[in-house]
Amino acid sequence: MQAVQQTVHKSGDIARHLLAHYDRHARTLPWRKPPGQGFANPYHVWLSEIMLQQTTVAAVGSYFHKFTQIWPDFEALATAEDADVMAAWAGLGYYARARNLLKCARVVVAEYGEKLPETEAELLKLPGVGPYTAAAIAAIAFGQRAVVVDANVERVVSRLFAISTPLPQSKPLIREATDSITPDSRAGDFAQAMMDLGSGICSVRAPSCLVCPVAFACEGLRAGNPESYPAKMPKAAKPQRAGKIYWIERDGYVWLVRRHDKGLLAGMRALPDDQWTARLDGHAEPPLLSEWQQLPVQVSHVFTHFSLILDIAVTSWPAGAEDPGEGEWWSLKSLDKAGLPTVFRKAAEAVINAGERI
Repeated sequence: MQAVQQTVHKSGDIARHLLAHYDRHARTLPWRKPPGQGFANPYHVWLSEIMLQQTTVAAVGSYFHKFTQIWPDFEALATAEDADVMAAWAGLGYYARARNLLKCARVVVAEYGEKLPETEAELLKLPGVGPYTAAAIAAIAFGQRAVVVDANVERVVSRLFAISTPLPQSKPLIREATDSITPDSRAGDFAQAMMDLGSGICSVRAPSCLVCPVAFACEGLRAGNPESYPAKMPKAAKPQRAGKIYWIERDGYVWLVRRHDKGLLAGMRALPDDQWTARLDGHAEPPLLSEWQQLPVQVSHVFTHFSLILDIAVTSWPAGAEDPGEGEWWSLKSLDKAGLPTVFRKAAEAVINAGERI
């Protein structure tokens, strides 16, 4: 709190210098409007902000383009098939975001006349929209004064005010400090300028302080240790889980199932597995009786809360035999269009790369 009070008198200068820098150096992103050209399309802002949650700008670009080509507005997305949206999202991770995307689009169409509400309070009522996303949409799409704090802003503000309290305990202090420097006008440009500053100049390691437009106000730089901010608590080691994936093949087709509507990777197409979860190893029992061959390869994947090591077993399904259960045969030639989550795509690639497997 003391650090906030020490530099609050500089708040106007910080905003003025940062916005002047943004006017010259703003990143060109498909969901943005350049400085001075009005507010961005609210649908684009909302879609990009949902996609950018815990995901990099570089990873989101192609997905944003695909979604806006297929579903250019709330009405189109609200009427989309769940499976199509989940397949288009495949590879972007954190699949609850895609499910909330659909829920939100349908609420906007049904309850808000196909238009996003403009205030933080109303935006917070929408599925998948939390405090950061509501503030970002209100500021960037509608010009509302809102305090926008993402991971990049946390880093910039922690350094500007030398906030030594570790995350996440420092979040209220960081928000208060950000509020103290957020201008009444151009709040959207200011928020995006802070994001750009954090993603580029004020990087996690080796920040480029010599070219920073707000270096004059940075308490972390003045103390000689900007990289030590934001302080963080030590991370606990992720638990490791083990499981098995089953590959059932017939005449150039592989058997895919649909995962349950709740839980990890809910509703996604997938290969059959032995019911591993974030909390439990798989039971290693095949989904059906057959002659299974275990491949001499393993697949590893890291989720948010756990790491996973998977064995792979394969079998050949007789032509003309009854289907293995609930699921669908998918051509190996178009498996890339099935929208498999990354962990199952890795397993499929491992099987295909194994060559003669059955």
